[in-house]
Amino acid sequence: MESPFRTHPRLRWAVPVLAVVVVAGGISLGTVGASADNTLGPRTPQQLLVDVQQARLTGLSGTVVQTSDLGLPDLPGLGERSSDLMSPLTGSHTWRVWYAGPDKARLALVGTLGESDVIRNGRDVWVWSSDSKSATHYTLPADRSGPASGSTPTPAPSGGVPATPQQAAEAALAALDPTTEVTSPGTTTVAGRAAHELVLRPRQGGSLVQQVRIAVDGSQHVPLRVQVFSTRRAEPAFEVGFTSVDFAVPEDRQFTFTPPPGTTVTDKGSISSADKAAPGGTAPPKASGPGGAAGADAERPRVIGTGWASVIVADTGQALEASSSGSAGGSAPGDLDQLRGVLSGLPKVSGSWGSGRLFTGTLFSAVLTDDGRLAVGAVEPQRLYDALSSR
Repeated sequence: MESPFRTHPRLRWAVPVLAVVVVAGGISLGTVGASADNTLGPRTPQQLLVDVQQARLTGLSGTVVQTSDLGLPDLPGLGERSSDLMSPLTGSHTWRVWYAGPDKARLALVGTLGESDVIRNGRDVWVWSSDSKSATHYTLPADRSGPASGSTPTPAPSGGVPATPQQAAEAALAALDPTTEVTSPGTTTVAGRAAHELVLRPRQGGSLVQQVRIAVDGSQHVPLRVQVFSTRRAEPAFEVGFTSVDFAVPEDRQFTFTPPPGTTVTDKGSISSADKAAPGGTAPPKASGPGGAAGADAERPRVIGTGWASVIVADTGQALEASSSGSAGGSAPGDLDQLRGVLSGLPKVSGSWGSGRLFTGTLFSAVLTDDGRLAVGAVEPQRLYDALSSR
């Protein structure tokens, strides 16, 4: 069975954001109250981290607004208020979320003229777009149908911009190490609910991330808002937070999907065991050619540096000059034209490491060299150049 993540690229976004209200690995099932305490007492960072890990949810619904200003160039389909599931990379977007247990979850990206939904109900997963009038159906394996199996109820996140406070908070908390300063300066209000603030700051210099602020609900102990601030601007470069939230269990009808008349329906069948082994749908790299396993190891990305100032260096296997002047394997002509346009607009840079094109955003920088190497990190460009020069 061919992976649905490869045959339907939007699913790489769709399934990760479907799981945003399923608190992977940190939140168990239980009973929660319905109101927030407006007179919150102080909590230490350690207490807040334990609160988040031990939070219990039986249900949730609400509206989430996500704003991204990463400094990315304008690309078709990534405009503000679009309902395309790739559009959250830039601009402001509104999501509706519903959660009634690990096997019942729904997320809808609401655009100006359309809506895209990802719905899980038991083993059934639907991806629907009102704009394209299309719906794709997937069936999860039996061992993913409930928490009793011990497996993650939905495919694990495969990367990209977080769509909800929970997903963004988990990414930030995963970065906790000696290079991170963690404080709890006080309380705030999000979606009309009292919340504690947890603040993460890099201890070392060189990072473009100034701080990450996580608002944790005072009674439910789940993240209500995450803000990421850059050293390059005063306003958050990325923010995702609830504007309204209700912790009651949503009605079953929210998870029942019937394709509207005129919808083109595609049934992809069961997600294969290969997808289970490689969450996100990308098969593990296989060694090939004379180098065998050693050759595969040599092609793996390298991490240079530590903590917030670390840089990833990878070999893309495609020289920049070739990719911007001729066809690349498997890419459509429109994609190549778009790639050429983006690359030609980036400044040319060079040094002892070679030459290439530089992108500088609000939270990360990247260099794609003429010989096909990619260096990226939440750092200033000089750290990328140093990483490219290292062996």
